[in-house]
Amino acid sequence: MRYLIAKKKDLGDGFFVRRVLPQIEARNVGPFVFLDHMGPLPIKTGAEIVVRPHPHIGLATVTYLYDGVITHRDSIGKVEDIRPFEVNWMTAGSGIVHSERSKLDPEFNILEGIQTWVALPKEFEETSPEFFHHEREELPTVSGGGWELRLIAGSFMGEVSPVKVYSPLFYADLEVEAGAEVELPVPAEQEAGIYVARGKADAEGKIVSIGDMAIYPKGGAVKFRAEETSRIVLLGGVPLSTPRHMYWNFVSSSLERIERAKVDWKEDRFAHVPGETERIPLPEH
Repeated sequence: MRYLIAKKKDLGDGFFVRRVLPQIEARNVGPFVFLDHMGPLPIKTGAEIVVRPHPHIGLATVTYLYDGVITHRDSIGKVEDIRPFEVNWMTAGSGIVHSERSKLDPEFNILEGIQTWVALPKEFEETSPEFFHHEREELPTVSGGGWELRLIAGSFMGEVSPVKVYSPLFYADLEVEAGAEVELPVPAEQEAGIYVARGKADAEGKIVSIGDMAIYPKGGAVKFRAEETSRIVLLGGVPLSTPRHMYWNFVSSSLERIERAKVDWKEDRFAHVPGETERIPLPEH
């Protein structure tokens, strides 16, 4: 077992997240190379989160909310509000630019959710960019003793999410009652991890709390006991066949490709998000 503790990251404009992947101790879990936990953040004006247009290559971003509303806009012309229990899957592939902004909604007074990045297989790194939105009713669910699993993407326990994926993986939202014992089988060739977004769990003898991740040995089952009513991120899949390089929002099996993306963004060669004039500059470091 490996255990990780999330690090607090400032994304600018006072917007902080907990980032648990990547770390030196674990660069990825299956094809998942990045996990940010947003919030909980009080929403009073709707302008609390303003992530200006920024680029991605070689990956897919997956956004899933527990509370609140975020508006997505991208360079292929997609505009979509995402609400709790819904999924935004954006395949960057050869390159895409998008923005994300919180939105005032009378149903919610906080915003909280998870964003992950999935590294695309080498043969799909330069695929054409795509965006898909799925409603909560489209996502399959599985229940057990004191727990319910909603499958966000991939295949797990005989269920298949409608979200388009490019490699064998699973990504799920688990709601678990206090005291529930959870044991979930994982295919032998796949890695698995849990991240605690709310509550507390005993993962193979170690207490993992909000901001903690437990990574299980490949080929075993995911086992834990909820010490409190908890919200758990379950994710994993077949490990990457080749290492990935990461710089800022770029992921690639090729360092040369990342260097080219840096120059393209600096020289304004990426497509623009319709209606957006500002953008996040390339980091200086």
